[in-house]
Amino acid sequence: MTFINYAAREIHCKIVYYGPGLGGKTTNIQYIYDVTNSESKGKLISLATETDRTLFFDFLPLDLGTIRGFKTRFHLYTVPGQVFYDASRKLILKGADGVIFVADSQEERMDANIESLSNLKVNLKENGFDIMTIPYVLQLNKRDLPSAMPVEVLLKELRVKDEPYFEAIAIKGIGVLETLKAVAKQVILKLKKGES
Repeated sequence: MTFINYAAREIHCKIVYYGPGLGGKTTNIQYIYDVTNSESKGKLISLATETDRTLFFDFLPLDLGTIRGFKTRFHLYTVPGQVFYDASRKLILKGADGVIFVADSQEERMDANIESLSNLKVNLKENGFDIMTIPYVLQLNKRDLPSAMPVEVLLKELRVKDEPYFEAIAIKGIGVLETLKAVAKQVILKLKKGES
């Protein structure tokens, strides 16, 4: 669902951060925003509700190359974590080119991870996407916490299709850019395949 701006010679791609509430989606985007060159990024927009918020900003990475002479601009979105914001989640997923699922590694959050992943599959389907074909990356966040489960256990429960996964401590920026680059590469590869 990329958008092409012919005047600016840019291809706009949408990447959505999905996952349970307080799992680290906002922290990921905030970190990326903070380390992105100010000349190549837009404003960070926060839409707050009583108990959650959705973040959005766009940026033009310098190292991902061009597609037929067009630069690639990425728009990053978070969805609200709470399930009762499902309509918002569905709307934010509309037109997504790639998805990053941010899982909370803590044992007590496993049910929330599973519920959110199940909700993602349903909402992707309702938007005409298939989790098996959309560019997709799994991030295992909060690896530094004492109640973090072993990676193998998290993968057994949350890995969907042998997708790339990254261990992260988003609050320190660990694993954040690696996760984004992995999904961005998949998105660009898919765009290039669509060329011909």
